[in-house]
Amino acid sequence: MASNVNATHVKSQSSRLPRKRFYRARAHSNPLSDSHFPIPISPAEFDYSHHYPHFFPSSREHHKNDGAPFPKVKFADIGCGFGGLLVGLSPLFPDALMLGMELRDKVTEYVKERILALRASNPGQYENISVVRTNSMKYLPNYFEKAQLSKMFFLFPDPHFKEKNHRRRVISIQLLDEYAYALELGGIIYTVTDVEELGDWMRTCLEDHPLFEPVPDEELKADPVVKLLISATEEGQKVARNGGQTFRAVYRRIKLEEL
Repeated sequence: MASNVNATHVKSQSSRLPRKRFYRARAHSNPLSDSHFPIPISPAEFDYSHHYPHFFPSSREHHKNDGAPFPKVKFADIGCGFGGLLVGLSPLFPDALMLGMELRDKVTEYVKERILALRASNPGQYENISVVRTNSMKYLPNYFEKAQLSKMFFLFPDPHFKEKNHRRRVISIQLLDEYAYALELGGIIYTVTDVEELGDWMRTCLEDHPLFEPVPDEELKADPVVKLLISATEEGQKVARNGGQTFRAVYRRIKLEEL
């Protein structure tokens, strides 16, 4: 009897959601500074079994040897914050592996604990989401192969207001080259901000890039993802509570037109 009580107590402890107040970090980080964390040499070296054990019940080597292709990450949430979007998307696309990429160590640790708690309290669910601490502006090609992703999210990124810091912005013409490389044809980039100047900046960068075109409003209205861009994220909820305005730009990866 005592062992059953202890087991129940352990399960209760493991399924308890972490508290954000214990994982608070600076709101902004310098993406151009050097950080120390492990980085895969190439996408082939990224250990999926560690992040998605439900999808990799056997060893990675065994999966390779049986000839069946193993699943790969299809959605990337760049600067995922506290993981609200991942949690919201997970039940909508249960077969799509999703990866949050976050630079802040404490925030990354919170998302890890949140996912583990959700898995423990909801058996069979939230197995398709995970998070990694990394700098996507530097190391995105280390994680994703060419045309691997179908969706990328850039929600409420750091505006870096000062002109001298605009090179730190996560959306730029140069970085869009890398995002276009990682996205499959037809893949979609979602961007949202509550800073109008940054919204104009991101839209202009996407508009000027030859490998992206805007997604029509009719499609956006039917896209279940769009509703989560604000409602699922902590920043979006804060903007909504304060009656603020948001600026959205959603673009599709296209083939380069030959001149």
